[in-house]
Amino acid sequence: MSKKSIIQLSEFDITQKIIEAMSNVCTRSVLFSVKHESKDVTTISEELKISISTVYKTLSNLEELALAEVDKYVITPDGKKIKLYRSRIGKVEITLENLEPTLNLHPNAKN
Repeated sequence: MSKKSIIQLSEFDITQKIIEAMSNVCTRSVLFSVKHESKDVTTISEELKISISTVYKTLSNLEELALAEVDKYVITPDGKKIKLYRSRIGKVEITLENLEPTLNLHPNAKN
């Protein structure tokens, strides 16, 4: 059985996927925007000055990695259901020793 290359391993390695996500400034900005309070996509978009579609895509990726979640739903006066997102993590630590990354995720404290 042949040994998998680094690229092949990274496709299936959740630690690697999280490290890659956290290396993206947009992803970090969105994640830490919802660290202390739940926010909807429009609020995040306006706060960070990035497109709504980028926020949706980023939040979808963060949810897939279990780094963010829908904290609650709000119903607007006209009956529209709005998702409010919140970070599931409060701190990320990435260390590299002998070319092997170690990822430590610390839970986000609910206020």
